Amino acid sequence: MLSVLVNVAVGLLTSLVGLGLGTLWERARRTRELYRKAAFFGTRPGEHCVIVVGTKHGQQGTTQQRDLRAVVELTVLLGELGCPVSVESGDLRGSNGDRTEFCVGGPVGGSNPRTGGHLAAHLPGVTIAPFGDRPDSVAIVVGGERYYFDRGHQEYALVAKFTPPESSRPVLLVCGQSSVANQAAVHFLRREYAEVARSVASVERYCLLVKVSHIDVYAFHRSVLERDVSAEAFAAAG
Repeated sequence: MLSVLVNVAVGLLTSLVGLGLGTLWERARRTRELYRKAAFFGTRPGEHCVIVVGTKHGQQGTTQQRDLRAVVELTVLLGELGCPVSVESGDLRGSNGDRTEFCVGGPVGGSNPRTGGHLAAHLPGVTIAPFGDRPDSVAIVVGGERYYFDRGHQEYALVAKFTPPESSRPVLLVCGQSSVANQAAVHFLRREYAEVARSVASVERYCLLVKVSHIDVYAFHRSVLERDVSAEAFAAAG
């Protein structure tokens, strides 16, 4: 009888120890995943971040609805990482300092002048064609390739991460050809960051092209990584 009780006790103790170790392992796994996710987006759990958002083309003081949705999605992402967030307009001046900056929106038409400044200062291999009647209106040009803007059908967004020399924390730039492309890029990265992180040479600095297609049917949901253009984007032209 005693041996039976001992065996039962040992079995219960083994189960409890196994359960405790399993819980600790799962907690450690989730913590590692959290820090890997934070590293890809350039922040740390609990660290303050700033989101800079542009305005509608030609309508200062008004933000595109889809850009607002992109901001909401970024806020949810940063909330998952435990990061407090503040939101600023594209007229923000000065260094991002010790705050990771998420800058959303293209520079065309003065929509987000901060994006234009970031492109000029840190991505010399990238140009954005001006808005107009030409076939290459708003095309993203990088590495000798032009990525054309086919409004409402197929569009692109440039996503770049870099750390300005005067800052201690990085900037993550989302420069889409439209607010749909901005939202698509944010949604794609939030969903596929782990796979993208494995595909880039470094999560400390990268520049990616995200393509969103069949917009007239799927809105911002059909988005894929088109190319890693880091080498071309960060290299000075010719």
